[in-house]
Amino acid sequence: MDAPHDEEILLVFCTAPDLETARRLARMAVEQRLAACANLAPGLTSIYTWEETLHEEREALILFKTRASCFDALAAALVKAHPYQVPEVLAVPAARLHGPYRDWVLAGCGA
Repeated sequence: MDAPHDEEILLVFCTAPDLETARRLARMAVEQRLAACANLAPGLTSIYTWEETLHEEREALILFKTRASCFDALAAALVKAHPYQVPEVLAVPAARLHGPYRDWVLAGCGA
């Protein structure tokens, strides 16, 4: 699938309960060409309310770089494969990118 050169690039954040789960999710997304790459950051501490209870948990963060047109497929794959009932799948646009890096991300996502 060819993408227009000006297609928006997204940074997609997803947390996982541990580094091995994060690695599995990241590899799945890159192998399926849903993201050009994924960075893993272990050692994250998340504080949140779930089912009216305050939680503080160690997690790993996954940062995906993908095309906007791949977001829905990436989100669906993450939700299906994720152990959490409601996984974080949060996208923000990359406002500015180095041209060759943008081209690499565009080429790395999709069919």
